[in-house]
Amino acid sequence: MEYSLFYKRLKDIEENEGGLGKFSKSYKTFGVNQFVDGGVYCKEWAPGAEAVFLTGDFNGWNPFSHPYKKMEYGKWELFIPPGQDGYPAVPHGSKLKVVIRAQNGELLYRISPWARYVVRDDDKVNYDWVHWNPPQSYTRRHPSPKRLKSLRIYESHVGIASPEGKIASYKNFTYNVLPRIKDLGYNCVQLMAIMEHAYYASFGYQVTSFFAASSRYGTPDDLKEMIDVAHSMGITVLLDVVHSHASKNSEDGLNKFDGTDSCFFHSGPKGTHQLWDSRLFDYANWEVLRFLLSNLRMWIEDYGFDGFRFDGVTSMLYHNHGIGTGFSGDYNEYFGLHVDEDALCYLMLANYMINLLHPECITIAEDVSGMPALCRPVLEGGGGFNYRLAMAIPDKWIQIIKELKDEDWNMGNIVYTLTNRRYEEKYIAYAESHDQALVGDKTLAFRLMDAEMYTNMSVLSPLTPVIDRGMQLHKMIRLITHALGGDSYLNFMGNEFGHPEWLDFPRKGNNESYHYARRQFNLTDDHLLRYRFLNAFDRDMNKLEERFGWLASPPAFVSEKHESNKVIAFERAGLIFIFNFHPYQSYVDYRVGVETPGKYKILLDSDASEYGGHQRLDHSTEYFSEEYPHNYRHNSLMVYIPSRVAIVLQNMDILN
Repeated sequence: MEYSLFYKRLKDIEENEGGLGKFSKSYKTFGVNQFVDGGVYCKEWAPGAEAVFLTGDFNGWNPFSHPYKKMEYGKWELFIPPGQDGYPAVPHGSKLKVVIRAQNGELLYRISPWARYVVRDDDKVNYDWVHWNPPQSYTRRHPSPKRLKSLRIYESHVGIASPEGKIASYKNFTYNVLPRIKDLGYNCVQLMAIMEHAYYASFGYQVTSFFAASSRYGTPDDLKEMIDVAHSMGITVLLDVVHSHASKNSEDGLNKFDGTDSCFFHSGPKGTHQLWDSRLFDYANWEVLRFLLSNLRMWIEDYGFDGFRFDGVTSMLYHNHGIGTGFSGDYNEYFGLHVDEDALCYLMLANYMINLLHPECITIAEDVSGMPALCRPVLEGGGGFNYRLAMAIPDKWIQIIKELKDEDWNMGNIVYTLTNRRYEEKYIAYAESHDQALVGDKTLAFRLMDAEMYTNMSVLSPLTPVIDRGMQLHKMIRLITHALGGDSYLNFMGNEFGHPEWLDFPRKGNNESYHYARRQFNLTDDHLLRYRFLNAFDRDMNKLEERFGWLASPPAFVSEKHESNKVIAFERAGLIFIFNFHPYQSYVDYRVGVETPGKYKILLDSDASEYGGHQRLDHSTEYFSEEYPHNYRHNSLMVYIPSRVAIVLQNMDILN
C-alpha cells in the first residue's frame, strides 16, 4: 500500500510540479529571496490568511505598505523592486516580519517558515527574523568526501563542545574540535541542534525555524566554513534533522502561522504529540511535502551537508507514535491500519529524492520499532534509508550493568543482542549516545565508576577496584560493540574517554547554569589523569578499523560464547577478537578456533599500559595455529587471555 501511495505521489509531483527536482527547489523561491539587481521576490503559503503583508526595517515597520498578492492554493506573492542605483530593496541584516490578517481580523506578526537567519537579543524572549544576504558569502573550497563504505560517527553538539561554561561557537568547533575528531579516527560528524530552536535545553529537538542554522553559535557562513574544513580533513558531515514534529511556538515558530490550528499540521488532537507537547506535520498535505523536501535539499546544497540522521522516525511511522508499545518483531506490529502511510510515504519520497539528486548522501533512521525493509531501496518497496540505529544495544549494556553481577553476565545474550539485525539492512552500533549522557540517566563510565570518578581518576592515587573494573569494562564494551554490533559505529562526544558526570542544559531547575552543558576535553590532555588511557584506546580502536575495515566486512563468525568462562571469540575482516569478561579468572593456553591457519600476533590489547591496563601480555608472542578443529573452525590456537581483557589478533602470514 505504501509503495503504491509513494508511486502516486511521485507521479502527481511529476505531472503538476515538473518533477521532484523542481518541487524540492522551492527553497529558492519561498520566503524572501533577493535578485541580483536588488529586487526582492517574496512568497508564502498561508491558506487560512485573509491578507498577508511584509514589514520591517526596510519600510519603517509599516504593516500595510507591502501587501502580498493572493494566488491559487493558499499561496501569496510579493515583488519589491530595487531601490535607487540598484540598492537592495531589503538590506542585508535588516529585521522583517510577515503580517498575517487572520480570519477573525486579528493581525499576527510572524517569522517566515522559510527564514534563513533568526536571532534573539539578550533582552528579548522571542527570536527576530533577520534578512541574510551578505555581499560576499562563504565560498566552499573543498569537495565532499566520497561516500564511505562504513561510518565511524562522532555525534556532536556545537554549543557544548568546550570545557568553558558557555555556549561554544562554530568557530570553536572548526579549529578546536574537528582536529580532535580527526585524531581520534572518526570519519563522520553528526551534528545535533543545528536547526534553529528557541529553547536551548530542548537539545535541538523543538525546532522553530527549519531553514535557519542556529545563530547562538554564529552566522550561517561560520557553519559553512566549519563543514568545509571538515571536508578538507576527509570527514563526512551529517545533520540531525527533525521532521517528526515541531515546536508549539507561534511567535517565532511554525505553529498557527496563518492563524489557524492547522496549516502545516494536523488540526485537533491528531496534530499534537501528547508526550513531547509539540505539533505534528500533516504529511498528506502537498505544501508540507514541498516544505520538508525543500528543507532537506537546502541543507545539502547551501551548507554542504552529506546526509541526515532522521530523528523520531518511530513517532512518524505509527499513528500511536510508538507510545506504550513494545515491539517484539512480529510482522503484525509493522503492517496494518496503525501505520501512518502518509508519514512513511514522505520518508520514502525524501530518501528517493536524496538518492536521485545527491546519490553520495547518506540517510540514517532513528527507529526503535525495527520496521522491516526500512533500510532497503525505495524501488524494492523499502523505506530507502542507508542505515538504522541499533537502539537495542545501549539498552542492553545499561540493563546488564544495572541488574547483574559480573559473574552473572550472559555471554549468549550479549552476542545475540549485538548480532540480532535484519538481513541486508545496515545497522549503526553504539554502546551509548547522547540519550545516556543526559541528566536523569548515566553514561557507561558513570554507571561503572560513579562517585569514584571525582576522587580516583588521578594516576597519583591508587588504582581502586572500582576504577580498575570500570576502565577495563569500558574499553571491552566499546570494542565488542564496534567489532560485532553492526555496519557502522557511533559515539557521543566525550564518552570515548569516559566523560564524568551528566549533560544538563541551563534551565530554571538548575539556576540557568552552564556547568554541565560542556565537554571537558581538557581532561584527556592532563597526563596525571586516567581519562587519557580511555581516549587512547578509542583512538587506536578506530585507527585499527580504518586499516582493516571490519565494519564494511560481512558479519562476524562467532566461534565461542562460553558462559562459565565468560569468554567470547569471533572472526571478522581476517582478525580474531577474543574477550574475557570474567571478573577474576585468567586462562593460560586457552584454545580458540580459527578458520585460516598461520602465525598470529597481537594488534590491539586492552590490557596494555598505554590504555591503563596491567601489561599482562607479551606483544612479541607468536601464536601458531594447529590443524585441530575447534568450535566449528578447521584450526585453532592457544592463547593467554587475562581476566577483563580484550585482544585482537592478526594472521601475520596474510598481512594487510
